[in-house]
Amino acid sequence: MLFAFSVAPSGGENADASVHEAVAAAVRIVRESGLPHRTDSMFTTLEGEWDECMDVIKRATEAVGEYGTRVSLVLKADIRPGYTGEMTGKIERLEEALGSEG
Repeated sequence: MLFAFSVAPSGGENADASVHEAVAAAVRIVRESGLPHRTDSMFTTLEGEWDECMDVIKRATEAVGEYGTRVSLVLKADIRPGYTGEMTGKIERLEEALGSEG
């Protein structure tokens, strides 16, 4: 299963509305989980089983909650039983398809 999520606080005291410290707290939890993951400027993608991923997402959300009075969580899941390695597999298939166009 793949889970893409974005979590951010609001109602905090940071005058410039920057959330990088809160996001760092969340990403630290993801990295410490040992699960395959990738973080970009908008989302963190996590790969694993339902319960283990949801536990990491919950803990990351709770960590972000320390930086504000409210938390926004955006979550998208690709639930495909029997498949692993899809974080890279999907990209490889896409690049192969793009290569066949030219």
